[in-house]
Amino acid sequence: QVQLVESGGGLVQAGGSLRLSCAASGRTFSSYAMGWFRQAPGKEREFVAAISWSGGRTRYADSVKGRFTVSRDNAKNTVYLQMNSLKPEDTAVYYCAAPDHSGRPSSAPVTEGEYDYWGQGTQVTVSS
Repeated sequence: QVQLVESGGGLVQAGGSLRLSCAASGRTFSSYAMGWFRQAPGKEREFVAAISWSGGRTRYADSVKGRFTVSRDNAKNTVYLQMNSLKPEDTAVYYCAAPDHSGRPSSAPVTEGEYDYWGQGTQVTVSS
């Protein structure tokens, strides 16, 4: 069974930075794309970033382009989300997710329906 565990969330002032980590276990991590999503209070969960299994392709929501960077270390079975220039509107619970199938090497899904496994989430709060 695939398990995903996020960490690194917390409280930060606007303009600050945080790095989230997602540790995966239960299967060959390096063969699967990974994604980050977030859900703010009263809103639906939304796509943030995704990375292909090779790390060669990344995709971002328009709202975080230029501020967030997704990366992965296949040797450590971990995917990261570096968040810079944080804004109050980035406040949300952040989730990492993995699909059930490996897909093409360039695959980096952006929709929730393409992911089958989810972590428990980590809270990010950005104060103004």
